[in-house]
Amino acid sequence: MKVALVAESFLPHMNGVTHSLLKVLAHLRSRGDDVLVIAPSSSWLDDEAPPTVEGYPVHRLPSFPLSGYPNVRLAAGTVGRIRRVLADFAPDVVHLASPFVLGWRAVQAANQLGIPSVSIYQTEVPAYAARYGVPWAENLLWQRVENIHDASTLNLVPSSFAFNQLQARGIQRLHLWRRGVDTERFTPAKRDGGWRRSVAPLGSKIIGYVGRLAIEKQVEDLAVLNSIPGTRLVIIGSGPLKESLRSKLPGAYFAGFQSGDDLARMVASFDLFVHPGESETFCQTIQEAMASGVPVVAVGRGGPLDLVDSSRTGWVYEPGSLDQLHSAALDLLGDDVKRRAFGRAAYKSVQGRTWPVLCEQLVQYYDKAIAVQARRGSAARASVD
Repeated sequence: MKVALVAESFLPHMNGVTHSLLKVLAHLRSRGDDVLVIAPSSSWLDDEAPPTVEGYPVHRLPSFPLSGYPNVRLAAGTVGRIRRVLADFAPDVVHLASPFVLGWRAVQAANQLGIPSVSIYQTEVPAYAARYGVPWAENLLWQRVENIHDASTLNLVPSSFAFNQLQARGIQRLHLWRRGVDTERFTPAKRDGGWRRSVAPLGSKIIGYVGRLAIEKQVEDLAVLNSIPGTRLVIIGSGPLKESLRSKLPGAYFAGFQSGDDLARMVASFDLFVHPGESETFCQTIQEAMASGVPVVAVGRGGPLDLVDSSRTGWVYEPGSLDQLHSAALDLLGDDVKRRAFGRAAYKSVQGRTWPVLCEQLVQYYDKAIAVQARRGSAARASVD
């Protein structure tokens, strides 16, 4: 199979979208498929932008930085330019990863060429509008999301919340495609007593967060946990709010951006994982914490509703209810037996959700999109005849 993978953001910028794409690319390589990645340029770190990934070429389009978040690049270029790139590669299917700016042009180009497309809804961009001070833009942003997915052959969503959200907006051809988790890397066996002592030398319990330090993640809500005695808040990640969060979360340990085995070791060393962001369509870091045997407290909106089995693997709290966040964390941190039982249940709940299984399901959706497009072509020819 030939797959054109259009990435709204890509290496060297690492986020949930990029993480998923790397897993997909590795799987397609193992199958022997032919892939072209189309992504924004990364002029701010040209030396770190790889020309190939998994042996596949990365076609970079000119881009400019997002205001206030310079390591996020928005691709420039016309529909015609992308159409020429797709026409030269002649893919069987176009994979649109979290499409919005580049993805909108790419789906138009694919349709003009008669190439089927699979759009992956992964970022709730309209929800960012109010948090970034432009609430009036929310309806316009939703219109863009609707246009993209209405134009796509198939639409994949990562959670039941996202499915219902798009369905309520009239978007059709929806299918559930969750995310895998690396249960060999993320495991309770990585728990590191030495690292724990270095972060919490007085034997405090560790409350951990992993993710971007950006407005939409609502990391400042974790300030409500500072009052829990005998605990240390650990923040893993980087982003534009790094310095302001240091002042809002005094006493927290900021570990910076982490990945690979270092990240797995730190996550397994948490006593509790917390995630306050209300705009998560899935939340991969919750799965990684659960695979590490760590119970979770997360806001009850979006992807966490599917991932956290409240009263068994963790707790979810009502959006905006920081008192509930505090109470849920205190409930688990104050009861070692209960916390460990929740951790064991969390670990068991994610076993079997491996990336190879999920990626092979994705390939089946590629096949389905190709078949749908073929039927459309046959119907169109029949109507002409």
